[in-house]
Amino acid sequence: MVPGLLSVEAWGGATYDVALRFLSEDPWRRLALLRAEMPNIPIQMLLRGRNTVGYTPYPLEVTDAFVAEAAETGVDIFRIFDALNDVDQIAPAIAAVRKTGTAVAEAALCYTGDLSDPAEDLYTLDYYLGLAQRMVDAGAHILAIKDMAGLLRPAAARTLVTALRERFDVPVHLHTHDTAGGQLATLLAAAEAGVDAVVVATSSMAATTSQPPASALVAALEHTERDTGLGLEAVASLEPYWEAVRAIYKPFESGLPSPTGRVYRHEIPGGQLSNLRQQAIALGLGERFEDIEDMYHAADTMLGRLVKVTPSSKVVGDLALQLVGMGVDPAEFEAAPQSFDLPDSVIQFLAGQLGDPPGGWPEPFRSKALEGRTVRPLDEDLTDEDRAGLAGDSATRQATLNRLLFPGPTRDYEAARDAYGDVMVLHTRDFLYGLRRGEEHTISLGKGVRLLVTLQSVSEPDEKGLRTVICALNGQPRPLVVRDESVEATVHTAEKADAAVPGQVAAPFAGAVSLLVEEGQTVEPGQNIATIEAMKMEAAITTPVGGTVARTVLNGVQQVDGGDLLVVVEPA
Repeated sequence: MVPGLLSVEAWGGATYDVALRFLSEDPWRRLALLRAEMPNIPIQMLLRGRNTVGYTPYPLEVTDAFVAEAAETGVDIFRIFDALNDVDQIAPAIAAVRKTGTAVAEAALCYTGDLSDPAEDLYTLDYYLGLAQRMVDAGAHILAIKDMAGLLRPAAARTLVTALRERFDVPVHLHTHDTAGGQLATLLAAAEAGVDAVVVATSSMAATTSQPPASALVAALEHTERDTGLGLEAVASLEPYWEAVRAIYKPFESGLPSPTGRVYRHEIPGGQLSNLRQQAIALGLGERFEDIEDMYHAADTMLGRLVKVTPSSKVVGDLALQLVGMGVDPAEFEAAPQSFDLPDSVIQFLAGQLGDPPGGWPEPFRSKALEGRTVRPLDEDLTDEDRAGLAGDSATRQATLNRLLFPGPTRDYEAARDAYGDVMVLHTRDFLYGLRRGEEHTISLGKGVRLLVTLQSVSEPDEKGLRTVICALNGQPRPLVVRDESVEATVHTAEKADAAVPGQVAAPFAGAVSLLVEEGQTVEPGQNIATIEAMKMEAAITTPVGGTVARTVLNGVQQVDGGDLLVVVEPA
């Protein structure tokens, strides 16, 4: 790494979820390895207030245990924020960080809108200064400006940074995304105004939904009063390595090949934009992403012009995806939201489970949307087993936190670990794309210990769908019998619901559906008859009519496409 850096943001936020859900890795082990490899550079993480690294508030005991364990394992600086800028949700995390005695609490003002706009009546300079005062009073060591979507323009940056530096005797740290392509100018304006630190990315991983490039900022400030002190050659020397790494992850890119000014309207955070596109593809809406961007703006307006960052951004994104998937006009939906199925995240938000939005609740939309809904309560009670786990040794506490924060992904991670062992030793290329026949692959099992693996042959499947895979391990042939799940798969055309028949309940979009009713059961209009889950989005499916369940199409949890028939209700 480059000497002289304030910190490396390397953990927390979505990385915790991704490690468990997609990589079959323990996020705590990853943090320990990072600490060992970077002993002299502070490690920074993103902490979602009482949500820690999850999507809903957790009991304070969980927050306290998480912060203590993270600090002990290797985190030095905690950037703490709340999705609705609710300082009451941030203050307990600040207290937990200060309690460690070693870590730094950086409290973040989540920025949205344009405070330079004379018409802005909600997210004004006074609004941000009021938040900063409460954060400093709560014990923040550093104030951060968290510009999730890259909306902070140079003039606004100059105004906000100047005001924060004049009023508060704490450092100011600026974080932004370069979605529109103009954030280098914002960083320079902030530097002129006295900002103490800014976030950049190595150039080969920078720009668009990422941060502005480090080398550009270092060069722009070189030989000036705000010279970073970082050597331009040292910064640029990192770029070839990360360029090669980025190529491996190309399929997971955001799909944004160049800057876009559309972000100033839809305001989708940089960290969400890539994930939202993948969700759209999974739901069969990949070709309608511009429609989703427009609907995101419409959904945000309906919900009250929110601060949009995880998990509030997920609420807006889930609603936008569902409305586009159902082909609903936003004006029609806003007028009668009670007539449509809603994602669980939207119901929970409107029920106040994320807190109160800065602009207040949008009425009568909120009351209409909650009419007749069943709100799933937050599980804020810990069992004696949970408390014992949080009070246990480091390994026990880490395992307990994994289970409490992400129960489903943790079960999947543990099942994968039991089935396949430690996949962290695999090269990323091999993990994502598999072995290439005839090529030698190196697996590092430790310092000086390597396993040379070559895929030699794959047999035809037998009558049971089993293939024999022969690999050479350090030159010794090893046969493996592997079940090919694709061999006996049968493709059939699913029955579609007839939109003209009210009793035929359809899947609103592609996803995994679990039925909640049985044939012969009596149901009421608006009753939940199924749940659907796709790409971390969950929603209830309701029946528009009351009557008797005449037919259920699915058995157990089943993957469906939008429009597939789920249940037939015979009207009473």
